[in-house]
Amino acid sequence: MRIERITLNFVELPLKSPFETSFGVETVKSCWVLEVMADGISGYAESVADADPLYSEETHASVYYALKNHLLPRLMAQDIQNPEDVRRFLGPVRGNRMAKAVIEMAIWDWWAKSQSQPLWKILGGNPDKSRIPVGVSIGIQPTDAQLIKVAEEYLRQGYRRLKVKIKPGRDFEPLRALRRAVGDEVAIMADANSAYRLDDLAILRRLDALHLMMLEQPLAEDDYVDHGVLAAGLQTPICLDESIRSAEDARKAIGLGSAEIINIKVGRVGGLAEAKMVHNMAKTHDVPVWCGGMLETGVGRAHNLHLTTLPNFLLPGDTSASDRYFHEDLIDAPFVLNSDGTLSVPQGPGIGVEPDPEKLRRFGTYHETWTHDELTAARGGKPNVLGLGF
Repeated sequence: MRIERITLNFVELPLKSPFETSFGVETVKSCWVLEVMADGISGYAESVADADPLYSEETHASVYYALKNHLLPRLMAQDIQNPEDVRRFLGPVRGNRMAKAVIEMAIWDWWAKSQSQPLWKILGGNPDKSRIPVGVSIGIQPTDAQLIKVAEEYLRQGYRRLKVKIKPGRDFEPLRALRRAVGDEVAIMADANSAYRLDDLAILRRLDALHLMMLEQPLAEDDYVDHGVLAAGLQTPICLDESIRSAEDARKAIGLGSAEIINIKVGRVGGLAEAKMVHNMAKTHDVPVWCGGMLETGVGRAHNLHLTTLPNFLLPGDTSASDRYFHEDLIDAPFVLNSDGTLSVPQGPGIGVEPDPEKLRRFGTYHETWTHDELTAARGGKPNVLGLGF
């Protein structure tokens, strides 16, 4: 394929309720939705970067700049023979993984559509994994009673695992109250988003009594050594998220004993090709993986569902139904939770869903289209950011 046109839409979807982590509180999901066009076929993906460089150093503005000035000019002149070529073509550009991922994922969608195949099949997924067990992520709640109320409602809906965001001062007590309320059979995990330090070992060791399925990313995002020390001092398995940006990161973390479980987020690692490599590295070392979420719209959720058909995705992910976060999703066929706590993997060509044009217009706050000639001449220039709204 040769890319003919790129369209970027910046969308802002109000969340049904505020979502609090150790980074702060979100009330709106904003993201770039990218469309790649070639030979009359469109492929779609969304960027998982945020407005502020908190979870990652990338932002909406940096993704825009990297796409327009460095990544797309490198791709527009190429004859892409396979989606995995994208990783090689963009390799000389350091970092900018979320920006790389959004274009690479759109090309995977395009490629699968051009083959009239669902994306999971192109990725090498298991055909028997047509329904993916999913969990739900719960933001930090103001009181233990509110946490229990929210959690019990999700269990009633059928979700198979509860992920609870924690931070210093809102960790053991809320989780203990939740465990007492829902019982020992319910799978609960805690996600710290790097809010602790090794000096907090005594605090984190208290969590062992709660029989959590994992403690996700308790220490700094660039710390493998102390995570290994922490893992040796806890019974609760340590899962790494922000620390794992590549298959090489996974190899090093597993070797140091820092990662007993790995959360794979496609945007964080730079695309589906690298996500498969992380999956394969973990599988080689018998380390289970699961698919994390970034409050994606249905576009990103579809990509995640297709990825989780790979065999080593052994734990419920964060790819919950569309109505978990949004009154209205962007896609033409919103995801609905099945009665058995699963989501169905779309079986149509590509990711199997597309953005609804009317919703793109209604929730869109910025729109830009680039042709082949415009982008091949753009490298090294400055982006036009007027009207972007951030």
